[in-house]
Amino acid sequence: MATLHRPAPSHRPHLPYTPHIPRTPPFPRVTPARPHPAPRVPPDRTLARDLALPLGAVGAALLVTALMLTGQTAHALVAPVVFALLTVAVSVLARPVLMPAMVLVSWMFYDGFVVNQRAELAFQPQDRTGLLVLLLAGVAGAGCAAAVRAVRRHPAR
Repeated sequence: MATLHRPAPSHRPHLPYTPHIPRTPPFPRVTPARPHPAPRVPPDRTLARDLALPLGAVGAALLVTALMLTGQTAHALVAPVVFALLTVAVSVLARPVLMPAMVLVSWMFYDGFVVNQRAELAFQPQDRTGLLVLLLAGVAGAGCAAAVRAVRRHPAR
């Protein structure tokens, strides 16, 4: 008969338990004084900042859908204002680097579906005006968010 493992020894010697008592050094150990660590500032990275651009694009798509379902009469005055408010809200939440991308996404939905209504982008005067309004809204939102962050980082002394 073949053995698959080595057999255990028949007798194991008994070793009595002796607790380990640490030796104290003959002289006290001096540790160098450490300065107190600086207070940790919470990271400026949140989930809202990371997802602002995709959520802004979804918001613009839902806004276009809602405006198309309401009819043609309210679009002339309501649509640019609502798209500008959406761009400001997303620019406040997003990173400042993503502000031009959000303006471009918002303008593409506005120009393609609200102004031209056939998903075509054009550069007529009204299209350029819409782009300028959304760009100013994005800059205003990003500027307000940067000012709030600066005040939080450097509180009044």
